[in-house]
Amino acid sequence: MDAFYASVELLRYPQLKGLPVVIGGGRRREDDLLGRLRQAYPEGDWSADRLNEIPIDFFPRIKGYEGRGVITTATYAARQFGVGSAMGLMKAAKLPQAILLPVDFDQYRHYSRRFKSIITDIAPVMETRGVDEVFIDFSEVPGGQREGGQVLARLIQKAIFEDTGLTCSVGVAPNKLLAKMASEFNKPNGISVVTEEDLESKIWPLACRKVNGIGPKADEKLKSHGIETIGQLAQRELGWLIDTFGQKTGAWLHDASWGRDARPLETASEPVSMSRETTFERDLHAVRDRAELGEVFTRLCAQVAADLQSKGYVGKTIGVKLRFDNFQIVTRDHTLANYTADATAIRQAAGLCLKRAPLQKRLRLLGVRVGALLSEDAAKLLITQPENPYDSTAQLFPDD
Repeated sequence: MDAFYASVELLRYPQLKGLPVVIGGGRRREDDLLGRLRQAYPEGDWSADRLNEIPIDFFPRIKGYEGRGVITTATYAARQFGVGSAMGLMKAAKLPQAILLPVDFDQYRHYSRRFKSIITDIAPVMETRGVDEVFIDFSEVPGGQREGGQVLARLIQKAIFEDTGLTCSVGVAPNKLLAKMASEFNKPNGISVVTEEDLESKIWPLACRKVNGIGPKADEKLKSHGIETIGQLAQRELGWLIDTFGQKTGAWLHDASWGRDARPLETASEPVSMSRETTFERDLHAVRDRAELGEVFTRLCAQVAADLQSKGYVGKTIGVKLRFDNFQIVTRDHTLANYTADATAIRQAAGLCLKRAPLQKRLRLLGVRVGALLSEDAAKLLITQPENPYDSTAQLFPDD
């Protein structure tokens, strides 16, 4: 994902697009900026749905920052001034006009789940690499090899942008090592394809630090031997590299310089969510087809609950997914106080999500999701399972 944390913040504050924005220094306190606004302008009706109206001059600047905080990420406008991830904020304060925003990990995790879900709908074989990066094996995806993989890469970019408003850059290559490097070639919102035949022209001219796994100390040692580029590294004999860096590291450096990487995708992991969804044979209206939608909704909740129970999991973040007749997708989440796998509790929490969703358009698809999963055994060590935190008579779809 392109400048992921910063890009998520720009969804919240679109008035900051094109400006140098730095994320870091501490966790976000709920409504902190709104609280300051209300103090400064008590006559204004400042609410969470008016964040895009906050004047740019009101945002805090990095100038004068004192502390040990570091930058988590920065917009591309800030990076042009040499500001980047892991840099100390006091050092970055030399760019006085940069806007400083605190991190909001809950929001970043929310968008992380969304873009990964979109990808697995298209290409199910995926390895997660942190909150903002994945590896995808699409060798068996129908049509995945068209134009050397560029058609599928464009489809993924388009699907993610339409659902989230975020952009990503895609590297297409025969293995993880080269794909990671290629993903950095054409940021933001770019696609780069690297084949084995491109090694000499696209990879060898790069600095050794561009290889994921060569850190500052290894790079310094390589430079002490006159090795600054990947091509220069490739010209060194395997025996010399092993003698100089040790058996394991020397062999790896040799393979990496020649673009070799046999690592498979690591897809086996504990599930983070379970969901059920259905696409209707005809578009349904939330009011006129309320009875039919209610039946489908109840069935989906029961199916998700059965899935959780059969696999031994409980969850506490309940969500709904709506796709309208114009193909727009809307999601809403609600986090419970306790973990559950109970169909009624899931149904009522999902109903609260529906009440926060726009239901004026006709629906093509309805889905229910349970996230923040734990195994039943792990959950028993933390909490007591609730009986039913919601009134089962709560109305799911509005009358008007």
